[in-house]
Amino acid sequence: MHNNVKNTRGQTTLTGNSRLHAGMPALDDSAAKVSWFEFAPTHLFYAPVALFCGWLSLRYFGLTLPTNVNPALPYSGLVGESKFQVLNEVKGEARAYVSPYIRCSKAVSADTNTLVTSAEKALSEAGIVYPFVAKPDIGMRGAGVQVIKRNKDLQAYIKSYPESADFLLQALVDEEGEAGVFYVRHPDEDKGKIISLTLKYFPRVTGDGTQTLKELIDADPRAGKLGHLYYDRHRQRLQETIPSGESIRLAFAGNHCRGTIFRDGNDQITEEMTLAFDQIANSMGEFYAGRFDVRFGDFTAFQNGEGFKIIEVNGAGGEATHIWDSRTTLRHAYKTLMGQFNHLYAIGAKNRKRGFAPTPLGTLIKVWWREKKLTKNYPITH
Repeated sequence: MHNNVKNTRGQTTLTGNSRLHAGMPALDDSAAKVSWFEFAPTHLFYAPVALFCGWLSLRYFGLTLPTNVNPALPYSGLVGESKFQVLNEVKGEARAYVSPYIRCSKAVSADTNTLVTSAEKALSEAGIVYPFVAKPDIGMRGAGVQVIKRNKDLQAYIKSYPESADFLLQALVDEEGEAGVFYVRHPDEDKGKIISLTLKYFPRVTGDGTQTLKELIDADPRAGKLGHLYYDRHRQRLQETIPSGESIRLAFAGNHCRGTIFRDGNDQITEEMTLAFDQIANSMGEFYAGRFDVRFGDFTAFQNGEGFKIIEVNGAGGEATHIWDSRTTLRHAYKTLMGQFNHLYAIGAKNRKRGFAPTPLGTLIKVWWREKKLTKNYPITH
């Protein structure tokens, strides 16, 4: 029940709420659809890609060459990397593109109130105010991401966070526009290119004064198919009757497996956008491939390489996420992923010739296992 209308700028807006997808290209009615493979079991969907990577390992003589793609990042950002360390690699004038953040640690058996007081002091020094975003320092697919609106939210987050693990607190970019930009540059090239642009739309339902939140979710063409993704995070309001005109955002983390709507924006890539990400990537030193997740309030400005903030950088473990557009064919999805990994292995091999060594398989497995164990214990994702 989105009650979508087109405004004079061609954007979709919600009657009575101009913030629905504000600053984004129009979202057509087919967004209500879910592709048949969009939520397929991970091990089944990625099996052909794994086989292709096996072939690439033989072709380039290196099983773990993707860990050699970005020597500036831990494990090239393939798995188990620290978000804090990765964001710290953005240097110089490019730092202005990054949303401010701090890193905190959940010490073993530490007093929650003491940790909250320490965190709030560090936030103040960094110029970060409520509301802000909390996220695990090591993690993927939006696990453990929450918007922290007040002191008691921060207390609850820290209390539920696993001991001896780090987390980030980052300034909230309170805009509806979000995109995933997958950038690639080979070491022997002067200029990179954007091989994938994903536009992300956050699903909402609108109250009518008679239906509960659960009923609104169930009645929505898309959300009704994905209720299992929304029920738990909105459990406190599920049985509440939502006032007429009130819009409720069902997902905050910009990840399709959390229910966010993805759209292929490859035809919207511009030269100015590419130049901006060239500048950012070059500031990171030995960085050649990965996805930048950004937020913005005006898509036209974003196309001009302006007016956006980086909220996360994913290295070799990032994905060309436009494949999760419900209109994408399975053939195109596999072609895209195989093309992406072909870049990773080729870049890894070139960096090996330049003297960089890929991460040993045993180390990679340990890092992956640690991340997997941590993820199981993270707070619920909003």
